[in-house]
Amino acid sequence: MSHDLADNADHLDKLHGALERDAVDQIRRLLNQTMVPAEVAHALESTPPREREFLWQQIDTETQGEILLYLSEELQTEFLERMSAQDLLTATENLDTDDLADLLQRLPTYSIQQVLDSMEAQERHRVETVLSYPEDTAGGLMDIDSITIRPNITLDVVLRYIRRHDELPHSTDALWVVTRSDVLVGRLYLNELLVSDPGMTVREVMDTEFTRLDAMTPEDEVAQLFERHDLISAPVVNEQGQLLGRITIDDVVDVIRDTAEHTVMSMAGLDEEEDTFAPALRTSRRRAVWLGINLLTAFLASSVIGMFEGTIQKITALAVLMPIVASMGGIAGSQTLTVLIRGIALGHVKGNNIRWLISRELVVGLLNGALWAVVVGLLALVWFDDRMLGIIIALAIIINLIVASLVGTLLPVVLKKLKIDPALSGSVILTTVTDVVGFLSFLGLASLVYLN
Repeated sequence: MSHDLADNADHLDKLHGALERDAVDQIRRLLNQTMVPAEVAHALESTPPREREFLWQQIDTETQGEILLYLSEELQTEFLERMSAQDLLTATENLDTDDLADLLQRLPTYSIQQVLDSMEAQERHRVETVLSYPEDTAGGLMDIDSITIRPNITLDVVLRYIRRHDELPHSTDALWVVTRSDVLVGRLYLNELLVSDPGMTVREVMDTEFTRLDAMTPEDEVAQLFERHDLISAPVVNEQGQLLGRITIDDVVDVIRDTAEHTVMSMAGLDEEEDTFAPALRTSRRRAVWLGINLLTAFLASSVIGMFEGTIQKITALAVLMPIVASMGGIAGSQTLTVLIRGIALGHVKGNNIRWLISRELVVGLLNGALWAVVVGLLALVWFDDRMLGIIIALAIIINLIVASLVGTLLPVVLKKLKIDPALSGSVILTTVTDVVGFLSFLGLASLVYLN
């Protein structure tokens, strides 16, 4: 069944219309027969809590598992915590092992154990294998459903072996060649299998030069490898080189999307998984933390202004102009910070090139500082008819833009080494620095000139 954007919007409109009319039969038909899981998940996330709960109750248990995969972590947890172990088993019966493991990690430990105890021994072992690795590593992302073959058999035997399967694991582009002790030695592409002489052995056709992922490889490095080498799937191995599972492109797309959402939301101090329709109390509690941090930094900047209260009282033009200095530094620093965070995320920023980046950003800060110092200085001169005031604000802008460029370059690198997310706290620290340096340089220079 094909679905385009127009169909999605139409189904969502029909669902909302049915909700307004309390047309339960139509709602159930739309949720269970007409709409695909991704559409249903979107509808749930686009609905306030009371209606959302009603919609969830109308969804057949057998399809709830696949719908859960498309929901944000917050909503996944909310629905999972209400499901019994038996309902969860029914809902997730047809899910891939890695998807099931992802869902189970949203549950408390005792609930996970309940679900595992309800499984057959083989399936429980498969899920426990994935659960034994951190969620944000290759081992936590991998799917252990893959087809393995021996290197000494012929391609004809491989073809007959494949035909015995009802279907291949999703996104299968290659078969993995392993020894009797499961050590990965090669990869046989399906297209090579189909066009090669059936009498040839696997060893003659298999590829031995390919990317292998250690189970503890961080997920962002996994995404970079897939992007760099245009991979559809990649094997995951342990320290002994034994095949544990594979990661497919759909898993990597999820990582890339989550990383992008995290970066955007973290800039505002928010959780990328935050529910759009979360209750007011929960939302206000989350946002209050960063508002409080911002208040502390604002008091710090204000205390710097307070140090020069006498100067500002004598020359009121300073009060008018000083926000310009802080604002210019903040924007310049944010530009540098964004470029560095992106570079770190892509794996471009390393210890051997950080010095070059610092030099480049200092030159950029100096050039832009000089350019806009002239512009703002001339405007201040025309506005207040005070040549010295124009020179002071010009110097302050140059100082603040150079400092902003330096801090914007070093800050994400230092935070990353301290294992602090630069996207989450970098902008707050940077804004504080540029405000303080901006006010200090502008008001400090003004005090030296005018009060002396």
